[in-house]
Amino acid sequence: MKILFVLENYHPKIGGVETLFKQLVEELAKEEDNQVFVVTTAAEGVSRKEVVNGNIHIHRLRIWNRYLFTLLALWPILKLARYCDEVHTTSYNAALPAFLGAKFWRKPIFVTFHEVWGKLWFQLPYLSTLGRYGHYYFESLLLRLSFDKFIAVSKSTATQLQQHGVIANRIKMIYNGLDYSDFELARPKSRSAGLQGKFVYTYFGRLGISKGLDLLLPAAAEFKKRHPDSCLQMIIPKEPSSMYKRILELRESFGLEDYLVLKHQLPFPVLQQELCNSDAVVIPSYSEGFCFAAAECIALAVPLISSDQAALQEVVSGKHIKMRELTVKGVIDALETAYSGRWRIEPVKKFHLTDTIQQYLNLYEEHALVLKQPVTGKAVNF
Repeated sequence: MKILFVLENYHPKIGGVETLFKQLVEELAKEEDNQVFVVTTAAEGVSRKEVVNGNIHIHRLRIWNRYLFTLLALWPILKLARYCDEVHTTSYNAALPAFLGAKFWRKPIFVTFHEVWGKLWFQLPYLSTLGRYGHYYFESLLLRLSFDKFIAVSKSTATQLQQHGVIANRIKMIYNGLDYSDFELARPKSRSAGLQGKFVYTYFGRLGISKGLDLLLPAAAEFKKRHPDSCLQMIIPKEPSSMYKRILELRESFGLEDYLVLKHQLPFPVLQQELCNSDAVVIPSYSEGFCFAAAECIALAVPLISSDQAALQEVVSGKHIKMRELTVKGVIDALETAYSGRWRIEPVKKFHLTDTIQQYLNLYEEHALVLKQPVTGKAVNF
């Protein structure tokens, strides 16, 4: 078979979704007769075109804006989809050009939908009125497209898809997964001198508008007054620059310059070490489709403070605290509970990457058998 993946981000960019699709591509490529093609955005210092092991073909577009990817990815997708048997993409910005390219050549297309926000677009912070309506209607458009399968990454996402009009038999639920061997060696070590003896709570991950950062920073300001022996650590990227600038402004306006420690671009082992050294990791999100950050902390046995929204109800386990309300007060109360050591303990849930990949492979194979499509056998001008 020949399969085309259209993804906003791919290896060497690092993240749970990127790891999942890298493993999936490599698993498909183990069969010598398979050819796998990836259209994605370029990482700095990485070749635009790359062939790995002879049958993985990566086409990277030098586009630094995700919205431009929606427009400019269509041409390479059209060139490659013609010779592929199936197309696989993800929400949001990659989905529309992938759909158009696949349907133009009448190819089956699957979309992995991470989460559906619906009216939540009008409640989230840091968006203009135009941005709220634009994102809401773009999401509504994607939900109305005739993808052959909507792959939901949790039961919560599957339910959201149905509530927003996707027919149940078009939905396939496949949890995201982790390679737990990547987390076996991480252990707590001595902290840096500035953090010795403090209650350290950490936020890590991308700077998304749904991540509850508008709740976390004011909550940290109040918690600092109550507990000067505490410290907030944020391990975050500097992109998008507008969001990072806002974090710096909030740190200054709340007087957190000597309280909020910022760290960036940590190698994975160093990130794991920082998490293990934390007294708690805070996930105050308005919504999560799966939440790799939560699953990774659980794999490291790091205590979690969770908003308990959407898929967090399915994923969070082990040693944790659930926020009672999605407000600044809710964050403060949860931090107080953690500070006093009143944790909830539940059996640990695991989501194995091997199970995830096998379910995807089964989906491709089942669909190919239903269609009875022969391999095209045509060469692709990559």
